[in-house]
Amino acid sequence: MAETLRGLRQASGLSGERLAVRCHLSQTKISRIETRRHIPTVLEVQQILTALEVPEEVAQEILKLARRANVDYASWRAYARVGLYHKQAELKALEASSREMRHFLPAIPTGLLHVRAYAEQTLSKTVKSDPARDVARAVQARMDRQAVLDDLSRNFTFILTEQAVRWRRATPEVMAAQCEHMARVSEKPNVEIAIIPNAAEVSATPMNIFVIYDDRLVTVELFSGEVVLRDPRDISHHLGLFDLFLSHALRGEEASTFLRSAADDFMQQRD
Repeated sequence: MAETLRGLRQASGLSGERLAVRCHLSQTKISRIETRRHIPTVLEVQQILTALEVPEEVAQEILKLARRANVDYASWRAYARVGLYHKQAELKALEASSREMRHFLPAIPTGLLHVRAYAEQTLSKTVKSDPARDVARAVQARMDRQAVLDDLSRNFTFILTEQAVRWRRATPEVMAAQCEHMARVSEKPNVEIAIIPNAAEVSATPMNIFVIYDDRLVTVELFSGEVVLRDPRDISHHLGLFDLFLSHALRGEEASTFLRSAADDFMQQRD
């Protein structure tokens, strides 16, 4: 894609500086795109193609390349080979560079909300290679990441389904502690935890965990790995989904009460 865009610009007789003016981008960004140091968004590619007056048929083929370039995939197997704590480091870096984070969690609470015992029990059931080492390092990395929740310059919204709250991934005592912990975290001024109860009638299907970082990228979790989306249309789609799910959720004191009630239910399940 980079070579094609550079070739089209040169064929048009435009310098990088002139093209930048025409498509309202910086000359530095044009250079970084053409030398593969910056993955352009689909919108940026569209701006360049329009400025170059590229024929529609050719433009559509290049836009297909741009959409593919804006989707990354990494398998959980790859993370397991190098140690799951490396994934925690990636997440910490993403959180450090974002101001607004929106988590949709239909299946399980995210690591930012875990108590240590919950993280230990859930990870120990999924890590296969050298579990003692990998679990300990991954759990500690999750605990370390949670400091970002105390940074009041950042805002977090977590939407959980009732299933995510009640799904038994650990012992009743640990599940109770996890629910109580989430209720306390929801009282932080920059954190909202919302719960979609099973009784809610929702017009969308909660198919995947996804996280929106500002308005710049979305991560989507699959059984086999994780997809990263940067296309503005994909981001807009997920923002719309997030708002839809949030509109059906219990919020504020209602959500905290729900979580504490779930904690009481788990305590009653102890042997």
